[in-house]
Amino acid sequence: MTRFIALLLTLSLPLCGMCSDEPPPLDDAPAMSSDVTATDSDSFPLFEEPEILDVYDPLETFNRGVFWFNDKMYFYVMKPAAKALRYTPEPLRVSIKNFFINLATPVRMVNAGLQGKFGAAGVELTRFVTNTTLGIGGLFDPAKDHFDLRVHNEDTGQTLGYYGMGPGPYLVLPFLGPSNLRDGIGLAGNVYLDLGYYLWGKDRDNYDYLGARTVYLLNDLSLDKDTYEGIKRDALDPYLYMRDAYAQYRRNQIRN
Repeated sequence: MTRFIALLLTLSLPLCGMCSDEPPPLDDAPAMSSDVTATDSDSFPLFEEPEILDVYDPLETFNRGVFWFNDKMYFYVMKPAAKALRYTPEPLRVSIKNFFINLATPVRMVNAGLQGKFGAAGVELTRFVTNTTLGIGGLFDPAKDHFDLRVHNEDTGQTLGYYGMGPGPYLVLPFLGPSNLRDGIGLAGNVYLDLGYYLWGKDRDNYDYLGARTVYLLNDLSLDKDTYEGIKRDALDPYLYMRDAYAQYRRNQIRN
């Protein structure tokens, strides 16, 4: 069971957005922003009006139950923890995020290569070498800051889609939110390509890895601009909004 949970936590919570210079307090939801980009975050652009897609959702009743669970976990557990983390200096939290992003380089590099995006794979390799050395083990991002080498977010789910595998039924995963059958399968590939798994998870029954990914998830959420609060405030049906936004986002990622 712990192996399965650790597998799920390989992706950050899709609600976590880009970090900012001065993130607003969690108590006050800010105005909606469209600053989230695929190159800087694992988040999908929630505040772009989602195209209406025919999303296959035969498990809607189950998915809405998980959505309800995630909603309560967010407001009663994860949000208070993220709020507490905001008392730590933001540069420290950004460095923690950089560290985990650097460890996940093989996920992006290998999948970019498998999709024939050899330029992107080369950028990821260069970023890894640069940030691991000049960036002190990945705590800093000189590759982006000084050489304008930005993250290319590629993952196993995108690779499966590139080779023709359809998304399958829509799924809402505990703690992680929107997904689908293809991306859920892709999580396994992401785990075994993540260097963090070999640092903390391999041969340790995954408890250390689970803890590390939980730290990453909460740290990333502490840098978020209260994205979910904006959705809850403005969307008539947050479940449908996030479902359609996720489907559009993943389709665009695969096409690109």
